[in-house]
Amino acid sequence: MPLMPYEPFRYLDQFRREFDRFFSDLPENVSAIGERFGGPRVDVHETEDAVIVTCDIPGLEKKEDVKIEIEPNLLMLSGTIQHTRDVKQEQMHRQERMVGHFKRTVSLPTSVSSEGVKATYKNGVLEIHMPKRMNEQRKAIDIEFH
Repeated sequence: MPLMPYEPFRYLDQFRREFDRFFSDLPENVSAIGERFGGPRVDVHETEDAVIVTCDIPGLEKKEDVKIEIEPNLLMLSGTIQHTRDVKQEQMHRQERMVGHFKRTVSLPTSVSSEGVKATYKNGVLEIHMPKRMNEQRKAIDIEFH
């Protein structure tokens, strides 16, 4: 039987990898239960002049039910999805659709301006177009070379 050196942390490294894999899909801010379980899912992409966030939020009935806040590198979505019908709890057999308060904070890939933001909601999909914050144009600096 070959001798193997004793490595007490060998299994700890494997545990760390499994732990990281398990929690890798958690959102950055899990303060609201809606972010992890049944919260709105988002897609974020950018064009030359804008950052576009597409978010599935079925069940909104009016624009006052959702709030959009923007910081230079963050988008905060929150709101409430109301019951469309009043059903007594004892008559409910299955309830899988998200109902209640939701909150989601999304990191943006670049700084955006809160001026000129356009949001549209159609067929349960919220789409937010945010113009990129325009920094000073790049300027070539002339070097005095002696």
